[in-house]
Amino acid sequence: MGRVSSVLIAFMACLMAASVRGEDPYIYYTWNVTYGTVAPLGVEQQGILINGQFPGPEINSTSNNNVVINVFNFLDEPLLFTWNGIQHRKNSWQDGTLGTQCPIQPGTNYTYHFQVKDQIGSYFYYPTIGMQRAVGGFGGLRIYSRLLIPVPYADPADEFWVLIGDWFGKSHQTLKQFLDSGRSIGRPSGVHINGKNGGLEPAYTMEPGKTYKYRICNVGLKDSLNFRIQGHSLKLVEMEGSHVVQNQYDSLDVHVGQCFSVLVTADQEPKDYYMVASTRFAKKTLGATRIIRYSNGVGPASPELPPAPEGWAWSLNQFRSFRWNLTASAARPNPQGSYHYGQINITRTIKLVNTLSRTGGKLRYGLNGVSHVDPETPLKLAEYYGVSDQVFKYNIISDDPASPIGDLACAPNVINATFRDFIEIIFENPTKVPQSYNLDGYSFFAVGMEPGKWSPEKRKNYNNLDGVSRHTIQVFPKSWSAIMLTFDNAGMWNLRSELGENRYLGQQLYVSVLSPNRSLRDEYNMPDTQVLCGIVTDLPEPPPYSS
Repeated sequence: MGRVSSVLIAFMACLMAASVRGEDPYIYYTWNVTYGTVAPLGVEQQGILINGQFPGPEINSTSNNNVVINVFNFLDEPLLFTWNGIQHRKNSWQDGTLGTQCPIQPGTNYTYHFQVKDQIGSYFYYPTIGMQRAVGGFGGLRIYSRLLIPVPYADPADEFWVLIGDWFGKSHQTLKQFLDSGRSIGRPSGVHINGKNGGLEPAYTMEPGKTYKYRICNVGLKDSLNFRIQGHSLKLVEMEGSHVVQNQYDSLDVHVGQCFSVLVTADQEPKDYYMVASTRFAKKTLGATRIIRYSNGVGPASPELPPAPEGWAWSLNQFRSFRWNLTASAARPNPQGSYHYGQINITRTIKLVNTLSRTGGKLRYGLNGVSHVDPETPLKLAEYYGVSDQVFKYNIISDDPASPIGDLACAPNVINATFRDFIEIIFENPTKVPQSYNLDGYSFFAVGMEPGKWSPEKRKNYNNLDGVSRHTIQVFPKSWSAIMLTFDNAGMWNLRSELGENRYLGQQLYVSVLSPNRSLRDEYNMPDTQVLCGIVTDLPEPPPYSS
């Protein structure tokens, strides 16, 4: 009997050890964030480096990994990072925006800890305070599929990051001063590819006959960019975390905040070829080139660059061609068990109209008549500590704004969303400038996109657009775009324009999704390491959520 008991105890101990070992893996990074010299357009200026690198180091993870990043701020100003497209399930504490976190002060550090739960694909990170993103601090974040999860294409010979963006050639402090004084930051000075604009040294080398994956992200502030590779086609296989139907493209329009993964086969004459990124929808076209070299190449790249497409209608039609690969094995939401969008029971429709105002000679942007301002106390902390009524008011905008929208009011812009409600959001863009929006914490379905004004009758068109699950939505000039999602991720989530100037000047809001039961099944407690600021600094910590 004693032997049986000892064997049973040993067996239980093994089970407990296996349980501990069964936790999803951890990966660790230490970042030293400093100023340094950068020269994307050939002129030296002050930039933001991470561990001395520009662009910053890659975060290399696998689905469900726990990512731990200890950030040391050696700048002379506050700092935060956001992880563009990462859902942070139950964990808006790590989202890295001024609505959820107190800044990392100069000379201090903060450790981010988040899980890339049930996600795959190409993403990027960047600093969120002020206009810091304009001078660096950004880098790629890749999430591989877990082993044994089939991927709908053969493993590439190698993978290459292509971080493209417009560049303004001014310090972020100068750009911030422009905006604070009421003026625009104007047009960019140029475009970069991985922090450079030109040169004959190869960015990457390919071996003949092999296929490579290029992870392309637009990390800029303002301009949509067209990306192409001289003499090569791009097979699109993934965008913003979703496997897609694999179509071939001569070029891709990559809007601000978006990421694509493409396969490129080295099947051309062995020599050098140009990668090209150039601005779209601008009066003056700006571009950048970098060299791709065949390992056995014997000649220079042709000086004749492939032309970019013209007009925003071309871009709209390309965007409509993207289709979700529903046969691929990958984590993906399936709202109410249906992909027939027109038949889904919509609980609420929110229409968001972007506007600008120059009241008092100062430029401001807003949504539904409100230009967001960040209070001293982060919105999430105010809500968690039960003092939100001292910091902001909920729902100061209407779900269906009156037309026309007059002068903008400046205030924290926070709307409530009922936990697990299925909501349709309509982005209406009455301006002549393309817009891009991102909603932290969620993937959503882009199911409608048309010129003109939206109306409920146009919902019937949803069945004609399969769409793709994504985190960034493009809204073309004088057009609307519709998304659908289930608000099943409790927290305080930032919905923002991806255009740096628009976001800084108020074209953003926060969506508060509260757990009705204050349960750990729905949301994590505030981390013990969370920095406090504003009116909650000396308040007693609220009772933790229960299990």
